[in-house]
Amino acid sequence: MNSNQHILDELYQVILSRKGASPDSSYTASLLHKGLDKILKKVGEEATEVVIAGKGGTDAELVYETADLLYHSLVLLAARDIPADAVWSELQRRFGTSGIAEKAARKE
Repeated sequence: MNSNQHILDELYQVILSRKGASPDSSYTASLLHKGLDKILKKVGEEATEVVIAGKGGTDAELVYETADLLYHSLVLLAARDIPADAVWSELQRRFGTSGIAEKAARKE
């Protein structure tokens, strides 16, 4: 098993551990302290940066910006008290299903 496979789970646990920490102690604690609107703004900014890097950036820029987007998305989940496993379960549910079929099933 690749050592990178669990990094998102490990990162999510660190984010959760920062929820009660002083905002001066870490960037994550400061984001969580500033609240949902600040976190949502960061997710939006990072998503935009992924689009820009995807369109005209280098591979390294796209990797960097995607990492930022994943991190900020995990902060958002933590702020909303949604376990990261809920996302992994949803991805697992969709795995092996045609995207077209999955989208059609949502409409039913």
